[in-house]
Amino acid sequence: MGRPPKSAAADSALGDRVKELRQKKGWTLDQLSGACGVSRSMLSQIERNGVNPTVAVALRIAQAFGIALGTLVDAPAAAAKIEVVRADDQSTHFRSDKDCRIRTLSPLHLEKDVEFYEIRLRPGGALRSAPHFAGTREILTVHQGSVRVSSGGAVQELGAGDSAHYPADVPHEIVNSGRDTVVAYLVDLYTPGKH
Repeated sequence: MGRPPKSAAADSALGDRVKELRQKKGWTLDQLSGACGVSRSMLSQIERNGVNPTVAVALRIAQAFGIALGTLVDAPAAAAKIEVVRADDQSTHFRSDKDCRIRTLSPLHLEKDVEFYEIRLRPGGALRSAPHFAGTREILTVHQGSVRVSSGGAVQELGAGDSAHYPADVPHEIVNSGRDTVVAYLVDLYTPGKH
């Protein structure tokens, strides 16, 4: 599973960006590997533009640097064309198991401070998240089914057509509280300068 196909320039920009951020921190490949849990050899291949990392790998690298995923993979040159995220593109799946599927809906480099996802939860399925970067908020819109959303100590029930906006820099979760599969859309909003 790799990232959606991009131009060679965009791929080169990612490898160069990882190397630039690593050097700016004064880290060796081994230190970056320890910080993000990605093998040294994989990181070396990414920096040499020899491999396209999965969304999950790119996210771990971004978190090690304390930045949003979109900031890591930003490729300004790509803005001059139409980019499509196809429904059947498995490389856009961030998580896919029997209870929960999350896939990104926007090219990851489109915005530095916004990430957009489709979430599908089977009955009883849940998406439980540790706190994100300080100041992060989420907007969740339920398209189909019903969910229970909790953020910090607050809890709300949402049905089809409902939308909620809540802090995501505290533990939070989205749980399918009904009998049908939930389809929902999630936007993560990062506060500029706080990640």
